[in-house]
Amino acid sequence: MNASHPFIGIDLDNTLVSYDTLFHRLALEQGLIDPDLPVNKTEVRDFLRKVGKEPAWTALQGLAYGTRMREAEAFAGALDFLREGTRRGWRMHIVSHKTRHPIVGDPIDLHEAARGWLDAKSIHDGIGFLRENVWFELTKAAKIQRIRELGCEFFIDDLPELLLDPQFPTPTRRILFAPQGPGVKPPTADIVVAQSWAEITSLLTHEFA
Repeated sequence: MNASHPFIGIDLDNTLVSYDTLFHRLALEQGLIDPDLPVNKTEVRDFLRKVGKEPAWTALQGLAYGTRMREAEAFAGALDFLREGTRRGWRMHIVSHKTRHPIVGDPIDLHEAARGWLDAKSIHDGIGFLRENVWFELTKAAKIQRIRELGCEFFIDDLPELLLDPQFPTPTRRILFAPQGPGVKPPTADIVVAQSWAEITSLLTHEFA
């Protein structure tokens, strides 16, 4: 491990980017939910599936990850983590599994929409995160291969199934980002569960002190 310049991989959707407010707003605009439904992406998804509106949920995803993505928020502390990592000289890469176009709706380039979000948050010009350190892979297998090729010492993701995949590189230490609150148990003993970006920042700052 390079203690002075560690190599850290970071997922994008639902890890750096929070979609809770955006999905709730889009569903309200289309009259799909009542205003009192909790402002939470999962709550919106589960409600629409419960009432038999799976196609509407699919269409919302196309909007949220496409033409309306710039409206999505960063998770609290996520941009501070990138700033601190940049200040400390950490070698950080964003590695995202993202299809090129939505399943339904306008054929917008989802990769370019995501790059637009990064620009809107000044992640490159403001924070100094290198543009060439952003990777969009079309499949989960390609994402895992990219993590392996980059040689990430740590990888941060919100999906246990990715971190538990048999092909996930074993030298890479895994951090499960689980902002849904206390009580989330690590899937295995060698996965660290973090509930906030402040916790991740503290963890890695201590690790590389």
